[in-house]
Amino acid sequence: MSTYLDAILEFHREQDSKDQRKVANLEELASKQGPTRGFFSRIATSNDVSFISEIKRKSPSKGVLKPDLDVQVLASEYENGGATCLSVLTDSKFFGGSTEDLENARSCVSIPVLRKDFTISLRDVFDARIMGADAVLLIAAALDGSELKDLYSLAKSIGLDVLVEIHDEIEGERALEVGADLIGINQRDLYTFAVDAARAIRVKSSLPENVTTVAESGIENKDDIAAISDAGFDAVLIGEYLVKSTDARLALKELVEIGKRS
Repeated sequence: MSTYLDAILEFHREQDSKDQRKVANLEELASKQGPTRGFFSRIATSNDVSFISEIKRKSPSKGVLKPDLDVQVLASEYENGGATCLSVLTDSKFFGGSTEDLENARSCVSIPVLRKDFTISLRDVFDARIMGADAVLLIAAALDGSELKDLYSLAKSIGLDVLVEIHDEIEGERALEVGADLIGINQRDLYTFAVDAARAIRVKSSLPENVTTVAESGIENKDDIAAISDAGFDAVLIGEYLVKSTDARLALKELVEIGKRS
């Protein structure tokens, strides 16, 4: 049975096969970038639930989320609302994002930024560093063992933090094998697309306590944040709820209050 990821990954791998840029040139460009902002440390050092607020123009299932979305305005609202970090979708075909969205968002805030995309090659990792990202997403379900290891090692070596996304215990074991210290558990089922918070909490319990964990997908209200906090998650990645709200700053501020533990 195919998953919603399959068509997306097929497209990205096809695009990579056509990419004639030399990895050595990208490596040189990446080496000239300034220091990153410490995505992992911002989350790991907080006693409260950290908020990774996402800039997301559209989704394959729901279409355009906010037709008049202004990246810089939204990024500033997130920072003023208490976001610990930003996540910016850069996939253009399926999510309407771009490199420019990440560059524009990062230029007007002081908090770290995650490049949210379907990272499948060395070029993708270098591109994340070149466009100014402080962290990169690696989806365990999208990569085989050697790919996950190689891309994780490369990202770390060029100064990027890495959020490894998993969906179950087996993927969790793979993430730990490459040394992941920041693991996101996607609450959305790969096959049905349904949100299953109970499964996410179960998967979290299989991870060592020293791993920093992020709850992803399907967070829609204050009760969800309270449940995530009670389950011991260190952070939450939240996008659609905030993007579609009439006042993103206020909506986030209210959730941040729920996530306070001290």
